[in-house]
Amino acid sequence: MSNMTLAEELTWRGFVNQTTYKDITYLNDNKVVFYWGVDPSANSMTIGNLAAAMMARVFMKHGHQAVLLVGGATGMIGDPDGKAQERDLLTLEQIAANKKAISAQYNQVFGKMQFKVVDNYDWFKDIGYLEFLRAVGKHVPMRTMLGREFVQSRLGEDGAGISYAEFSYSLIQGYDFLHLYKEHGVTLQLCGADQWGNSIAGVDLIRRIAGGEAHVWSSPLVINRATGKKFGKTEDGAIWLDENQTSVFKFYQFWINADDEGVEEYMKIYTDLDKETIDDIMLANNEARSNRLAQKHLAYEATKLVHGEERAESVRRISEVLFGEEEYSGLTSGDFSELKNELKTVTTSVGAELAQVLVDTDLASSKGEARRFLESNAIYINGSQIPLEKREIDTHDVLNGYVVLRRGKNATALLEIK
Repeated sequence: MSNMTLAEELTWRGFVNQTTYKDITYLNDNKVVFYWGVDPSANSMTIGNLAAAMMARVFMKHGHQAVLLVGGATGMIGDPDGKAQERDLLTLEQIAANKKAISAQYNQVFGKMQFKVVDNYDWFKDIGYLEFLRAVGKHVPMRTMLGREFVQSRLGEDGAGISYAEFSYSLIQGYDFLHLYKEHGVTLQLCGADQWGNSIAGVDLIRRIAGGEAHVWSSPLVINRATGKKFGKTEDGAIWLDENQTSVFKFYQFWINADDEGVEEYMKIYTDLDKETIDDIMLANNEARSNRLAQKHLAYEATKLVHGEERAESVRRISEVLFGEEEYSGLTSGDFSELKNELKTVTTSVGAELAQVLVDTDLASSKGEARRFLESNAIYINGSQIPLEKREIDTHDVLNGYVVLRRGKNATALLEIK
């Protein structure tokens, strides 16, 4: 998107929420060092974090320097913002493992872009309590801290209360900004909409202690346009970037199922596709929405960014095959490895009785029920309805060592042939 300035692209992609800049076009020609970070409260980022990361990518693409923070110190306390209850403290071992995982995800999401990774534990581990109170606490008015939205909600009539540790969280985050300002020349913090108050604390500290000017830029909360709820939450919880928590196939399917009302907005936020490409996709999509062309582009691009091109290609093929758009013969051995993570998989051999494997794969509750399914033409092998006389698995059914069994439209299982 070389024909857009930074301010134009941020506006077009929907990354402008609140900022301390009076004129955002200042950033078009004046390059700054910015920071953005994630606390290691879990061993993976979510697609909520990914939205802010995509905003950071836009800044980097336009020549601004990035410092990416892993909050080893802040993670020891836990961010109270948006939390109705006190967080449970993580063990030091959990925090160390989570930091390693988050850093690896930075490398995946930001790829070959230039960035520096820092850990705020490195500068907090040597600061004494009295030293911190003198250097930082003396410069932060209680009125300001008590006015924070998360403090008000927790201290209100129905609030759960707040510990001194979580109450102090914004001081710690504010000091991060001051430290990075002094040591790395950082003058801008990028954050999500819910981090505005904590981020402003750093701007105030830099002004009061260093006499400097710093800024904050927050991205808006991404909303599911169909439900009005926060985007990225499902009945099963958050959508994670770690494939052990949200498999690559489920990650892809999440985007495939994106609502029509918001799919254009999600493409702007979660992909690098430029305006002309997205306009063309939406034009074609709106002519035949049932084909979900926009969702397919969104799913592929988001999955490619997080899990790489090869895995994105694989789950795209699997999705198209399972939903009847492509032939099963196109599935590779790697695709079947992905499928094993998603489907009930049973090991069997050529010659196995179909009625028995239907029971083994939970597609039938008994051999009697299995026979009734077979007699009513309800069973499919590799997408093809099987003939009435077929009663066992044969060599023609085997694709790359596997057989896909389906009952009706949606109940699917996998046979691994040994």
